[in-house]
Amino acid sequence: MRKIGLLTQILIAFVLAIIVGVIVGPSIEVVKPLGDLFLRLIKFIIVPLVLASLVIGIAGTGDIKRIGRMGGITFAYYLITTAIAVLIGLILANIFKPGSGLNLTISEEAADPKEVPGVIDTLLNIIPTNPIQSMVDANMLQIIFFALFLGVAIALVGDRAKPVYDFFDGLAEIMYKITHIVMKVAPIGIFGLIAPVVGQYGASVLLPLIKLILVVYVGCILHALIVYSSSVKFLANYSPVKFFKGILPASLVAFSSSSSSATLPITIQNTEENLGVSKKVSSFVLPLGATINMDGTALYQGVCVLFIVQFLGVDLSFTQQLIIVLTATLASIGTAGVPGAGLIMLTMVITAVGLPLESLALVAGVERILDMIRTSINVTGDASAAVVVQAFEDKQGANSPE
Repeated sequence: MRKIGLLTQILIAFVLAIIVGVIVGPSIEVVKPLGDLFLRLIKFIIVPLVLASLVIGIAGTGDIKRIGRMGGITFAYYLITTAIAVLIGLILANIFKPGSGLNLTISEEAADPKEVPGVIDTLLNIIPTNPIQSMVDANMLQIIFFALFLGVAIALVGDRAKPVYDFFDGLAEIMYKITHIVMKVAPIGIFGLIAPVVGQYGASVLLPLIKLILVVYVGCILHALIVYSSSVKFLANYSPVKFFKGILPASLVAFSSSSSSATLPITIQNTEENLGVSKKVSSFVLPLGATINMDGTALYQGVCVLFIVQFLGVDLSFTQQLIIVLTATLASIGTAGVPGAGLIMLTMVITAVGLPLESLALVAGVERILDMIRTSINVTGDASAAVVVQAFEDKQGANSPE
């Protein structure tokens, strides 16, 4: 009898969780610890995996120009795809008008917006004052900064730093092995994550906002099919079908956990083993993407702002909608390290166009449902960037003199 593959097991667990959640209802919450256990297992890998793999990737390269080139391509790709995602969201929201004709009541309690750091503070916060504390807090941008400098310094020191390089090389291999072990329980974990969410959100919660949910989901799927397919096909000469199949396990874990960071070890594993991305590229592009690439979040922001505008009966000019595009794109970069990223960044966008903060209550009820698809798209976008950067690196290597 042929063994069932991991991807098939995950898909079975996913479908089973939806069916059981619908049948059992809220009492399916008893399986939630299974999901929490899985999340904790993959979260404890993140910091040592990112640190070790990035250090050996940079130290093994030892080329500052290559690091700068990879960083430039990665950042440009993330910024452009995020802006396109917001535009897709705005176009769909203008066409289908999910906020029109709804009979909902806004809570009298104003939303409590958390402070969003400014551009200067965000840039300064990339530099850690205490790298150990950065690892304790799992501050990804600061860990990346520390790992970059550590890797470059190891390369510059040379042979005397070889014991340090060997240590991180061994640590990275250990973390990869742990990731393989943890993935064996992924189907159980995904069942424990999805079933309680399905059981909690009954028809009474979803139906009033079904149009909003559908617009966000359709927008995210279109973004993946149009933007990511085109990117991997025309920029990397890579089969879109092969790409989506290869990254599907990570996308499903992201959908279940609603966390790009928690999915990172699995995203790295999938891009390297299924998509042929080198460790040097994946260890640089993917941690950066989990921190600053928020295509799904930006699309969600564009749709939700217009949903609120349509519900309130406010007219937005084309200029104001462009402000949404700009603000949502820039806000997605600042999402790193901010708790409750989606609603907090939405606060920033709502403020930019002068809407009342209490209107956030309109979407808060289905926030988790929307969070699932946008996180899945974020992770898929990270992987597409890794494939594109790998293609550029391969081309650069082929054109380099021997």
